[in-house]
Amino acid sequence: MGLFSWLFSTKKTTETVVIEPIEYNGYLIYPDPQKEGGQFRIAGRICKKIDDTTQTHHFIRSDLLPSKSDAEAFMIKKAQMFIDQTGERMFK
Repeated sequence: MGLFSWLFSTKKTTETVVIEPIEYNGYLIYPDPQKEGGQFRIAGRICKKIDDTTQTHHFIRSDLLPSKSDAEAFMIKKAQMFIDQTGERMFK
């Protein structure tokens, strides 16, 4: 069995991607577009340290864009607008 296990293995290798955050008004924005049908869905997370605890808000939009860089740029703009409008209430 061990001889042929490598041949029939379904184990997939995963690649770890490091996302560099963008700092905005004390918040960290992590753009992380999701590939979907040849396009990229705008997604990511917004984090802020409050009372020695890092709070995270996951951010996913219905918008699809043709390139990953466009989706990252649009996510940053939308996240900044969301931070301005909502502030720390997003974590409640």
